[in-house]
Amino acid sequence: MKILVTGGAGFIGSAVVRHILRDTDAQVVNVDKLTYAANLDSLEGYIGDPRYAFIKADITNQGAIAKILAEYDPDAVMHLAAETHVDRSIDGPASFIQSNIVGTFSLLQAALVHWKGLSPERKATFRFHHISTDEVFGSLGEEGLFSETTPYDPSSPYSASKAASDHLVRAWHRTYGLPVVLSNCSNNYGPWQFPEKLIPLTTTNALLGRELPVYGAGNNVRDWLHVDDHARALWLILTQGRIGESYNVGGTGERRNIEIVETIADLLDKETEALPSGAPRRSLIRFVSDRPGHDHRYAIDASKIERELGWKPQHTVESGLAETVRWYIANRDWWQRLRNGYAGERLGLKG
Repeated sequence: MKILVTGGAGFIGSAVVRHILRDTDAQVVNVDKLTYAANLDSLEGYIGDPRYAFIKADITNQGAIAKILAEYDPDAVMHLAAETHVDRSIDGPASFIQSNIVGTFSLLQAALVHWKGLSPERKATFRFHHISTDEVFGSLGEEGLFSETTPYDPSSPYSASKAASDHLVRAWHRTYGLPVVLSNCSNNYGPWQFPEKLIPLTTTNALLGRELPVYGAGNNVRDWLHVDDHARALWLILTQGRIGESYNVGGTGERRNIEIVETIADLLDKETEALPSGAPRRSLIRFVSDRPGHDHRYAIDASKIERELGWKPQHTVESGLAETVRWYIANRDWWQRLRNGYAGERLGLKG
């Protein structure tokens, strides 16, 4: 089986590529534009592997994608390429519209032509897997969970662009018959994540002795999912999911943002040398003005994927965070290079 993965040099995409090459017999064709958040270092162990190929290309370039599909002739597409940072979408929504909506449209068009040209046997087994986010559902109150039938109610330019791409994928299935599966995940964390998101930003700031910014009062709740658990789920959805269906993937790890920041600070106090002042790293926490349109709570009902595909997360938030923090401690050279270009400055203030 040969899988074309878009965005395979990104955080979640690279975890998917590693999982496929490590734990299955499939081949991977990794197509990535290599924007600021992509990093081929996350796949350096597979360079030269005969089951792996990398092509630098932009998914909005339909002609280039069509040539890649014709040359490599994949049996499935896993579409992860996207602009993903909510704060960046507030400051500059145009790139999110272009990548997440126009890019998905271009990829669907190219994949449809490819699928129509396959033999009847291969047409029957081909899959287009679109990977999305729980943010398309908007904000939850203090109770309740997002299910696959929750109405869409996006709040940010990012989530609106992902909602639009979800709708496009469903339309290409219903109108043109393209065999698709979809998934919507909760907040991912783990090794190799670009240090603009909450967990790597907090970890690297704390290691540098810098302030730990927390939006509002830190009471916004997220359901945290380890990226390796997510990668396993995505493979199951691709290979065993029902055509036309969507699957929610969550880590059953609801935590307030302030709890995550405090846990990271405490872990680093245990795992590394103390700050020069001798103060605990919790002293670095600073509450800052909230993000415009900040959704209060996300939480996933993952019972469908558990019931139909037998998937459950293997990491708890506690075990996963501890593993992740230790990884950032051990891989300072990797993230320090990124922090030299991204100082951790506040984004998303234009709202």
